[in-house]
Amino acid sequence: MTELNVLSAFLVGVAGGVHCVGMCGGVVAALNAVIPPNENKLPFTLAYNFGRIASYTLAGAITGALGQMATHFVPVGGPILSLLSALMLILLACYLGNWWRGLVHIEALGQKIFRSLQPMSKRFIPFKNPAYAIPYGFIWGWLPCGLVYSTLTWSLAVGNAVDGALLMLAFGLGTLPTLIIASIGSTYLMQGFKHPVVRQVIATGLFMYAIFLIYRAIQSIS
Repeated sequence: MTELNVLSAFLVGVAGGVHCVGMCGGVVAALNAVIPPNENKLPFTLAYNFGRIASYTLAGAITGALGQMATHFVPVGGPILSLLSALMLILLACYLGNWWRGLVHIEALGQKIFRSLQPMSKRFIPFKNPAYAIPYGFIWGWLPCGLVYSTLTWSLAVGNAVDGALLMLAFGLGTLPTLIIASIGSTYLMQGFKHPVVRQVIATGLFMYAIFLIYRAIQSIS
């Protein structure tokens, strides 16, 4: 997997951080509420996000392995998966640039799975120490999110479990700054992440990269 894929996944996470706050902002507020009084919030926040990013990494490893099996049994499986992931990246670029928000409808696909997992998170609250926040974050990492789903199709196309995990790890690390900032309540820094120019630049770059991936996939099939 090229460094460009990893960097692109990281930038997707950075640009989508505002969406993460919208999806997970309530979770961040709830997280702060179950931290013991007079305790430093940062270790708990870092532990929660460690668990969340670990869930993304695991999902990336699974989808990467599935993609590898598909390309092994289907001769043109690799280019087809690359084409699918590129199309999803276009949808993601449209979402990040606020050009078209149809990606949010995909989030409904994971609601049933998440509803079965969510009650498990209650076993770990209130937090006795930061270690309790890790499994809590791991469970909440499966919260239905079109941003995550579209990036997972990208990891599906990279061809193996290790690269799929690395791609989703980079994506998760990209989302980290915004969620930490949200947890400490820094309004000034949050405005920087919300700046429309930042989102438009990343969305446009991602759209152009997706077009390149489509071209390369079509060339491979032909």
